[in-house]
Amino acid sequence: MDKNAIRKFATFARSELIQKVSQKALEFGISEENTSFTDKKVFTDEPLTNTEKTQLQALIKKIEEQGYNQVIEEVAYTWFNRFIALRFMEVNGYLPSHIRVFTDECDNLNPEILQEAINLQFENMDFEKVYELKEKSSDEELFKYLLILQCNDLNQYLPEMFQKINDYTELLLPDNLLRKDSIIDKMITEIPNEDWTEQVEIIGWLYQYYNEELKDKVFSDLKKNKKITKEKIPAATQLFTPDWIVRYMVDNSLGRLWLEGHPSSELKSKLEYFIEESDQEDDVKNQLNKIRAEYSKLIPQEIKCIDPCMGSGHVLSYLFDVLVMIYESYGIQKREAVASIIQNNLYGLDIDDRAGQLSYFSIMMKACQYDKRFLSRGINHNIYSIKESKNLSPLLIKIFTDGDNELENNLNKLIDQLKDAKQYGSLITVNSVNFELLKNRLNELENNRDILLSEQTINEFEGLINIGEILSGKYDIVVTNPPYMGTSNANGKLSEFLKKNYGVSKNDLFAAFIERCIMFSKNKCYYSMITQHSWMFLTSYEKLRNKLLESSTIICMAHLGTRAFEEIGGEVVQTTIFVNRKSKTPSYKSSFIKLTNYNTSLEKKQKVLEAIKSDSCDYFYETDQSNFEKIPGSPIAYWASDNVIKAFDNGKP
Repeated sequence: MDKNAIRKFATFARSELIQKVSQKALEFGISEENTSFTDKKVFTDEPLTNTEKTQLQALIKKIEEQGYNQVIEEVAYTWFNRFIALRFMEVNGYLPSHIRVFTDECDNLNPEILQEAINLQFENMDFEKVYELKEKSSDEELFKYLLILQCNDLNQYLPEMFQKINDYTELLLPDNLLRKDSIIDKMITEIPNEDWTEQVEIIGWLYQYYNEELKDKVFSDLKKNKKITKEKIPAATQLFTPDWIVRYMVDNSLGRLWLEGHPSSELKSKLEYFIEESDQEDDVKNQLNKIRAEYSKLIPQEIKCIDPCMGSGHVLSYLFDVLVMIYESYGIQKREAVASIIQNNLYGLDIDDRAGQLSYFSIMMKACQYDKRFLSRGINHNIYSIKESKNLSPLLIKIFTDGDNELENNLNKLIDQLKDAKQYGSLITVNSVNFELLKNRLNELENNRDILLSEQTINEFEGLINIGEILSGKYDIVVTNPPYMGTSNANGKLSEFLKKNYGVSKNDLFAAFIERCIMFSKNKCYYSMITQHSWMFLTSYEKLRNKLLESSTIICMAHLGTRAFEEIGGEVVQTTIFVNRKSKTPSYKSSFIKLTNYNTSLEKKQKVLEAIKSDSCDYFYETDQSNFEKIPGSPIAYWASDNVIKAFDNGKP
């Protein structure tokens, strides 16, 4: 994969789209200094159509609510998301129309959609307009019209990615998209065609590189003592997880859970990063056999997996791959497996709407990889960007509950717990809500269109209920790369929340998420994370260590140290990957791989694979985690020799 080309395009795309969207806004008299309504285009005096007037009024209202720069940024990113989604779909053959949007069959910037314009069957398509534009050879205008129709048509297949465009987003679609050096031209010519077949990889890197400038701005502001607001948390903390790290976490959590209950050499051979368990004492084996007897009763449809900080969906995508293998090993066909995985197995949350869109898109495309007709099947999913409830008015709540006191009490509990959800994300624990009652009411409303609630409002209620239910759930597998952000950089509201709810882990978001992932996990099941390694040693995390060691068994750990992420140099980010089972197994020998002496992500990857294949190497350790408790402060000192442990145990450090 040519990451230099991807970075070059993504950084160009952000700058170009913001500039072009701003220019388009100026055409309607809108700038940072002026948001007054006009009924004519500024540069041509051409009168606005009724549709344009409505769209302009919606734009002005949105700017009044959120500010000019925020709205321009939002529109630019919306079009970026749609462009890369359409490109991905056309290269991989996933467009339901089977007609390429940007290129011809030779992959030149010569949209097939233009050549086939009169044969298209998009809903509400104005054929007179199409014929007129064709006769005038107005390819640019026709392309924009067809592009919007294509996006609207995809709403029926991918509603979270392609919301219907009939507002200011359409009004601000940039001009000259088919010219040389346009964003479309550069997307086609600068990113190698084969990179678009790398599934979630390219989506994740595009997302990270697009946000790079925003991230730099956030950290520049920190030096000026400007705290990170909730709107800037995603840009400050987003970090794409390398593929091999994702595989290590998933192979040794989901893969391990299934293999321990359903031994299969064929499946094990497909899990490249699976680490064989150390040789255990007989009493430990007896304890493990009881746990594995419970695992053996699991069927694939029952395994609930969550990434509570899903970003662009890399972990979820690989969880999907391993789940497909599990279903097949159980004798279930791929097509049936795909629908079940989307409905029953995969759960994902993120505070960033942009990431939520891309993660949802990545998972839908992963489903298409296994089932070409998946988009036409209308399967429900559990992938969401977290929404806040504070915009629901008392009137809407009254209509929803319709005088039912029990229903109103439960809805208000949910609304109260999600009112600042964009601030706290998956750290929120939703309790004491009767979700079955709320969902029954939703079904009534969806089957009765004579009520006063719009479809959009019903969807808003449905989203909050689904998100709340996911946050209240327990999972067999929890896998994530949480945000890394010290409390000292957080805004006051977030700091207070962490102090109140995560007392032993309040110093950093990653530490709070360790505690949260323990809560998310079912008893005797697995959680796996890549985090900063400071929790392993620092005095400030001693209580967190004790909580982890008392509640869980460390199964395996790859201690990475610095430079595990290619995009981050220096000594600032020092990480560790761990896989824990939420139950304590006394005398269990855990496996540790020490990679702190290797200086690149590639070296660390190679050494992990060597350690897995080798019977012994000098950076592989086995130890009982109870040894850590014998050392003051309980550091995760897995490399400490037996003599050192005995010295501490005898009171002679």
